[in-house]
Amino acid sequence: MDDKIYILIVEDELEVMDALIKDLEEFESYFPVEAANNADEARDVIDYIIDHNHKIGLILCDHVLPGQNGVDLLIDLQNRPEAAKSKKVLVTGQAGHEDTILAINKADLDHYIAKPWTKEELEKVVVDELTDYVINNEKNLLPYMAILDTEKLSDTIRTNQMTDH
Repeated sequence: MDDKIYILIVEDELEVMDALIKDLEEFESYFPVEAANNADEARDVIDYIIDHNHKIGLILCDHVLPGQNGVDLLIDLQNRPEAAKSKKVLVTGQAGHEDTILAINKADLDHYIAKPWTKEELEKVVVDELTDYVINNEKNLLPYMAILDTEKLSDTIRTNQMTDH
């Protein structure tokens, strides 16, 4: 795991950001967590991660942000090659039906979590999305067995071994 896979949180409310970071603590040793307060800051964080040859595996993004909203940010990121493969989750209580449809169709939204969420709900989404991310983007899946979906990773490893022979 030379190149790190990051989780990026984009949230302008400090209490909500702190709650997300706290709920993601168990993933931190495998997937460092970075946070941004708005779309411009999120782009700066992504540029920094990419410039250091790391990846963004998961973006957890609020919809209502100062400046550009979360759905528009996710659409913009979908058009950036270094972020297009990232799993995208909208964590909000404010996105309307049209915004959510736009996010699904234009930003390749992977999941929607309504505020308030439970820790268990967030953890399940994070495990599912990061498991899919590493399966699709990493060659060596073994380092992730301790934190992600072991059964799904094992099945993928077995399938890959069978097709390699």
